[in-house]
Amino acid sequence: MSDQPYLIPRENVVFEEEIKKSVFITQLAHTPSIDSAKQFIEHVKAQHASARHNCWGFVAGRPNDSLLWGFSDDGEPSGTAGKPILAQLSGSGVGEMTAVVTRYSGGIKLGTGGLVKAYGGGVQQALKQLQTIEKKIMTQLQLRLDYPLMPLVQSILGQFHTQQLDAQFDSEVVLLIEVDKREENLFTQTLINKSGAKVLIQEMSVRSSNNTRNVEA
Repeated sequence: MSDQPYLIPRENVVFEEEIKKSVFITQLAHTPSIDSAKQFIEHVKAQHASARHNCWGFVAGRPNDSLLWGFSDDGEPSGTAGKPILAQLSGSGVGEMTAVVTRYSGGIKLGTGGLVKAYGGGVQQALKQLQTIEKKIMTQLQLRLDYPLMPLVQSILGQFHTQQLDAQFDSEVVLLIEVDKREENLFTQTLINKSGAKVLIQEMSVRSSNNTRNVEA
């Protein structure tokens, strides 16, 4: 797993426009997995069951992880809907996102070029409205130490982006903390060096953490 953070959607976006009497409704949603992406697609299909087309694309992980991409033209000519949708998503730099573009046809043919522009353009416009948050990769570490080392350890914890999740005080102190994955090596090396290797460090798990920082996509 890469330790670099990435952007994800903060909330859903809906963008609607009419092109040559066809109504295009673009919906963006945060979908952290392929299963959740498929669930959102099915939700929109049920919501717009009478529409002629519900075309979609998703990036179900990091924005550059093509193994977690998917798309569908849903009956439109091949290459005119799903690929333009996915191109906008993968180029946005935002991960864990699905776009479904619903088309209510107005009877006027748009041609292949017109369809590509309509589907890709709808997602492009929706992305302009998108608010994002930063997803950090955090590591949980267990620290075991003797009581006299507590002031030193607390000082080091304060120097890094750490959060104390649990503390047990028995014959020794056992702390469960979280640290930004990018700082893990420096953090552990600092602890080892300054404590004379008297703090025992065990990696427990790695998880994602959503920061509340707002960023425009």
